[in-house]
Amino acid sequence: MSGPIPSISVVVPTLNAGDYLEVALRSAIAQEVSGLELIVVDDGSTDGSTARCKALHPCLRMVRPATPGIAGARNAGIAASSAELIAFLDADDVWLPGKLHAQIALLGRHPEARLCYAGWSEFQSEVADPGDSWRSSVADAARLLNRNPVPAGWIYPELLLDSCVWTSTVVVRRELFDEIGLFDASLPVGEDYDLWLRASRVTPIIAVSQPLALYRKHSASTTSIVRDTCFQALVVERALQRWGLTGPDGRKASAAAVRASLSGIWRRFAAGQALAGNRSLARQALLRSWRLQPWNLHNAALSWQVLMRT
Repeated sequence: MSGPIPSISVVVPTLNAGDYLEVALRSAIAQEVSGLELIVVDDGSTDGSTARCKALHPCLRMVRPATPGIAGARNAGIAASSAELIAFLDADDVWLPGKLHAQIALLGRHPEARLCYAGWSEFQSEVADPGDSWRSSVADAARLLNRNPVPAGWIYPELLLDSCVWTSTVVVRRELFDEIGLFDASLPVGEDYDLWLRASRVTPIIAVSQPLALYRKHSASTTSIVRDTCFQALVVERALQRWGLTGPDGRKASAAAVRASLSGIWRRFAAGQALAGNRSLARQALLRSWRLQPWNLHNAALSWQVLMRT
């Protein structure tokens, strides 16, 4: 690539995102950061959305991943990027004004940190540009974050309990990938959670508590798909087998809290399988939850529901 090296590359994976993609890209361009490199990784779209966006924004770089799936798409974007800082934005999400400025400035003040994330707000919308609902959802998130500041520092123990880092808020120093590798393409979901856990072993993770992005929930979202493997539990259990409960700074997650968290993950998975009619998987997942928390009343209630529907 000729010309000056960009200050930050933005990787946007997409697959038939429709008008959501245009809204996401507009929110990135509106950051007004000099040296912004926008990379759209098209994972096989057939809806014409990437061609429309390329026509509207000739500055976009279009990439096709060698490996299908969200992890493969993000990895292709990283490989194609030119900057030392890499940010991620999913095609159906939205950045708020000032996001990149705030995170670039924070990283500048903390050269020891190689990953920065931010607060966010969820909103439910099938409409590409819902307007004022964004502002109200951000206000709700700000009130929540005042009560529950986002974790920062050596947060491996916190990550064992919850995937508190959200991909569309993340900015990474490129050198981090050289040390820990890329997204795990064998994981159809949970690939981001796995990467944050690996990152938390080698770098402090800094954060802007202020909500700087909007996480769109809609019917076509990959998180709404019922899968026959509990990837969230798989990622946590794999981390525990590899590193245990103790973080690099010596702080240790509560074993009881981790068991309770995993029990809840398996219970929610069981409930999803029961609703989908997958009774055998629901019973197996519920048994996993019971073993972690034998006397949990939520497990007892769900057991009754599963048995009644069998």
